[in-house]
Amino acid sequence: MAKKVVKEKSIEETLWQACDKLRGSVDPSEYKHVVLGLIFLKFASDKFEERKRELIAEGKEKYVEMKEFYNMKNIFFLEEISRWSYISKNAKQNDLALKIDTALHTIEKDNPALKGALPDNYFSRLGLDRTKLASLVDKINEINTLEDESQDIIGRVYEYFLRKFAIKEGKGKGEFYTPKTIVNLLAELIEPYKGIIYDPACGSGGMFVQSIKFIESHQGSKKEVSIYGQESSPTTYKLAKMNLAIRGISANLGDKHADTFSNDQHKDLKADFIMANPPFNQKDWRGEDELLDDPRWKGYDVPPKSNANYGWILNMVSKLSDNGVAGFILANGALSGGGEEYKIRRKLIENNLVEAIIIIPRNTFYTTDISVTLWILNHNKSKRSVTINDRIKTYREREKEVLFMDLRRWGSEYEKKFIELTANDIEKVAENYHNWQQTDYKSTYKNIPEYCQSVHFDTIAENDFSLVPSKYIKFIDGDSGIDFDTEMKRIQKDFKELLKEEKESQEQLINAFKTLGYEL
Repeated sequence: MAKKVVKEKSIEETLWQACDKLRGSVDPSEYKHVVLGLIFLKFASDKFEERKRELIAEGKEKYVEMKEFYNMKNIFFLEEISRWSYISKNAKQNDLALKIDTALHTIEKDNPALKGALPDNYFSRLGLDRTKLASLVDKINEINTLEDESQDIIGRVYEYFLRKFAIKEGKGKGEFYTPKTIVNLLAELIEPYKGIIYDPACGSGGMFVQSIKFIESHQGSKKEVSIYGQESSPTTYKLAKMNLAIRGISANLGDKHADTFSNDQHKDLKADFIMANPPFNQKDWRGEDELLDDPRWKGYDVPPKSNANYGWILNMVSKLSDNGVAGFILANGALSGGGEEYKIRRKLIENNLVEAIIIIPRNTFYTTDISVTLWILNHNKSKRSVTINDRIKTYREREKEVLFMDLRRWGSEYEKKFIELTANDIEKVAENYHNWQQTDYKSTYKNIPEYCQSVHFDTIAENDFSLVPSKYIKFIDGDSGIDFDTEMKRIQKDFKELLKEEKESQEQLINAFKTLGYEL
């Protein structure tokens, strides 16, 4: 009888299962800060203890409590009460939550680079059961964050937890996390090799992490990039700073969490690369008479206050350097439509900024099941050269052309309900895109039915400046690549959700008037 092979669980999966059982009644949106705060504390402590051992081995015992000897190696200095050994030793004490809060507060106070990064009074405020919290500490204590630096254990665990929390929180929450494979694709397409990288809605910092991984995988140096970002949510702002600190990535995320439109933290920035996944179809993002004369709209119409999609686009356009490239995700509705959005979209196309439009598979995001679009804007679509792996790639003049790609049939299923692009998918898409860009494109690129089509400005103009790929990509035997019944069910579902949101808004308005003593 054949012996059954039992698949060994990864450290991420084992830790998640243990933590999830301990979660109890705490909402995932709160609990993630508890878990990720503890993981950060364990990682920082392990690095501190490693450096301390180095100093002792070098005969510098008298310097082991001097922060300068840690900071010089980009390691956070930890006072005794902030070290994991102290927390672990006191895990059975009734004031464990207070000790953890104190440890995190002290680390932030002693290390200016972590200002505004760590959970603030979460453990005491949430009132977690002491026994469950102690068990969580014991489980995290089993992680050896320094076991294999090449495997980025702590980074893997952090990323895994962000993804799992995003899935668990469901629609309407978890916007801070963009699926890793989408970020990987974006990095491979725009190649953020050196220069300034910017994300106006940076969430937990995933775009920056993958940018650095792209650079390192192509034998580059992260010292040749500068990272700028902004995030409006105070808790997600902390997640981003922790996420980057864990990986030793320096970034300017502004002085504080702030809304990109009303309080731009990087007004004069000109970026070489922009990567973003801003909130989809954001309503009432500006007041009736606010931001009408904002310099970011210069040369374009003012984006409608009913939907922020084109506000995000013009914010990014305004921050592109002369040779800058932007890659970002938006809901499909931005591809067509009238009013101010039509005028802005037409101007973008006439200004030769739109380089590629790529439809992403459905069910790729954890917070929505709609199909979304990856846009690439290029401030200089004319000839340029980029050196990757000591190989010079000269891009051809692509005046008045846009590449359309449809990936709705791509990807593989996981978690029984989600789709992700595989590494092979990403490689093929990136190769096709870069073949289209190169000088000798006629020998490397060709239009493929149901997949990709290079389209001239005149054809787009004939289609009233629509950027919907199905208007341009050829399909075999009249097959549009869309299951009509499935599409109608999706539209029906989306319409029901719109009606529900409208009803909720009306109820909130009625209740507001009732509170003031009036009836509608």
